[in-house]
Amino acid sequence: LTEVTGPVPIPGDGEALVRLAYLSIDPTNRVWMREEDSYLPAIPIGDVVRAAGLGVVVESRNEAYAVGDLVMGLLGWQDFAIVDSGEATAQVIPPGLAPTDILSIYGSTGLTAWFGVHDVAAVREGDVFVVSGAAGGVGSVAGQLARLAGARVIGIAGSAEKCRWVTEDLGFDACIDYKREDVGARLAELCPDGIDVYFDNVGGAILDAALANLAIGARIALCGAISSYTAAEPPAVRNTFELVSQRARMEGFLLLDYVDRFPEAVMGLLPHVLEGRIRYAVEVVDGLERAPETLNRLFTGDHTGKLLVRVSDVAD
Repeated sequence: LTEVTGPVPIPGDGEALVRLAYLSIDPTNRVWMREEDSYLPAIPIGDVVRAAGLGVVVESRNEAYAVGDLVMGLLGWQDFAIVDSGEATAQVIPPGLAPTDILSIYGSTGLTAWFGVHDVAAVREGDVFVVSGAAGGVGSVAGQLARLAGARVIGIAGSAEKCRWVTEDLGFDACIDYKREDVGARLAELCPDGIDVYFDNVGGAILDAALANLAIGARIALCGAISSYTAAEPPAVRNTFELVSQRARMEGFLLLDYVDRFPEAVMGLLPHVLEGRIRYAVEVVDGLERAPETLNRLFTGDHTGKLLVRVSDVAD
């Protein structure tokens, strides 16, 4: 990545100038940096890194945006962004929510967990629910939502400390430390009748272990595959015939599929958060220049919960 400096852009007719306040750091940022296209076009060499962000309107020539409005959109790794009412639109955020909450529990992490648990996996009371990346932003919320739906929840995380957090603080029934335990053996021990729902954030060997321990009629929600994003070759997954023998369903999903239902998810999450039934962790790193190193932490496991970069203060 190369740092590029230049003058602050001037908004044209129908545009507004936004000063970045916070950036959301997500595994998908790395997906978009690949040479090949994914569900969105790859970021061209020399372009601003695509990323969700929150900012303040500081100049406007668009009646949809007033100076001082807080807006959220794909604002990118930059100090200032130009937005309009077309493809580059940013949504005005109503007052009353903390900026860090807008990009975490009421942003991509919370909303992804909500639709993955309720729509894709259709979690029911009595299900055995397993989630990988359990101490991450999405996984930690997904497990709590499954618990609230009446499921028995088992997390998979990368340290004893993370496992303690999801069991003692978040209320998971159990957690497997994949760095120190045999995931397949522990799943067989903890899920003797099989896994009813597996919420996958990592892919690779852990997905393979989950496939080997499915219950009949299992549902697998494929949210991400972080184990492969920086790998030269994607890790092999061999136990796919278990989907046939166990009459299971495996479905991938993207948060972009649910844009028109975001308010529904926010209103669903809100009472759980306000009444303390859902807890979440957010770490804020100061400085736009630290975005690359912060993104790398997603792939080393050196974090718990949601990572954000603070570019400037909202009230600047």
